Amino acid sequence: MPIFNYRKFSLAFMCAALALPVLFFGACKSEEPTPEPTPDYTHQLGPGESGLRKLGPNDPLPDIGAAWRVRDPFLNKALAYSQGWFQMPSSKTKFPFMKVCTWDQSSSSIVAFQQILKDSKSEADFVGAIKQNFEIWQTVGWNGKGTVLFTGYYSPEFQGSVTATDEFKYPLFKRPADLATDPSTGAPQGQRAADGSVHPYPTRAEIEASNMFKGTELVYLRSALDAYIVQVNGSAKIIMPDGKPMFVGYAGKTDRPYSGLGKACVDSGLIPKDKLSLKAIMDEYKKNPEKISAMMAKNESYVFFAPYEGGNWPAGSLGFKVTEKETLATDKKVYPPGGVVLVDTQGIDFGGKKQRFLKFMLDQDTGGAIQAPGRADIYMGMGPAAEILAGGQYAEGTMYYFFLKTEVTSQYPLPASSKSNAAPAAKAAATSTDAPAAQPAAKSSKNAGVKPQAPTATPASPK
Repeated sequence: MPIFNYRKFSLAFMCAALALPVLFFGACKSEEPTPEPTPDYTHQLGPGESGLRKLGPNDPLPDIGAAWRVRDPFLNKALAYSQGWFQMPSSKTKFPFMKVCTWDQSSSSIVAFQQILKDSKSEADFVGAIKQNFEIWQTVGWNGKGTVLFTGYYSPEFQGSVTATDEFKYPLFKRPADLATDPSTGAPQGQRAADGSVHPYPTRAEIEASNMFKGTELVYLRSALDAYIVQVNGSAKIIMPDGKPMFVGYAGKTDRPYSGLGKACVDSGLIPKDKLSLKAIMDEYKKNPEKISAMMAKNESYVFFAPYEGGNWPAGSLGFKVTEKETLATDKKVYPPGGVVLVDTQGIDFGGKKQRFLKFMLDQDTGGAIQAPGRADIYMGMGPAAEILAGGQYAEGTMYYFFLKTEVTSQYPLPASSKSNAAPAAKAAATSTDAPAAQPAAKSSKNAGVKPQAPTATPASPK
């Protein structure tokens, strides 16, 4: 996992540094260092390529013991949410996942992992049981070497109104009738014309310039940046003027490509790369709203919303609540949903100091900005403290998925579902207007994706 890049010393430099006589060694020939490739975290897989590769007997294993030592009770909570999702009949439509895993393997893996966590009396017990029962699959990352960019997201609150006022005049829109999506995956296809043909949807800039959705406003927010952030997130809790909350969730998106606001701000010179954060973008917006608005327009993708009851907020793309530092968002076209993942990267503490982030997590969410094998988003929680951690999460790393070996899968059958488990997800799925999909979710956007879903959280690190 190459988190840091090292450059080679040239032979000429070494000779000079060591003051070695040329007559003794002969002439030192200067060699140009091999340049490191510029990371392309959005690099897509080719046809038939898998985002995961199974580790062989000679491959180095992740630090399973270290991840066990830092486990916390919230991991069991997240495991229970994944188990609840697998108990829903609709979960079977997502499997088999390429040549990686079957539904039986994936669902039983959750059961087995819970049992091993419970039964292990020591680190050695746990590590031994995992090695004995599980296959371990590593991401190929953006570069085929396992490198992934990990960013962070959280659950914020916004102020708004269902009617336009001088204070609240930036709308979120309902899903338009002419938005065409794939009936099986919910993936956006374009704009359906009156004759039934489908064409690319207008870009964000074209939509906003034409005011084409006038009359379909769902709610109004305080600033264009607030509305944009909710689109990138895919869901939001919005406090009305009377203090009552309104929850909105993802209802679809256009087929236009997503591009990150943070990258646009850096590329344009508005914000230095080493100063980039959501707060930096917000501060720049207060000073130069026109410039930030121009950067937002570079993102051609546009997201639509529907009201959401909110009892299960913030929920991920599986329709269950996301769990602080236990839920991971990935591209569900690349990675199978609901499973156990070991994430190995760097994060920050509340003082901004870098520290290792090594944890078992559950792949329970997705996002519009998270659409490649080289991208993943860590859910940091709710409120200002979570915003700090999410805003500082921007580091390379790698991740590993754990699936039961086929010969032991039958030993860990999935328990029958309970109403308490199924109800939240059923409600969440009911709010989604897309067909169930292997991809974004109500959530989001980090988000913008495709479905079954209910709302979720906000990316604090500008994607």
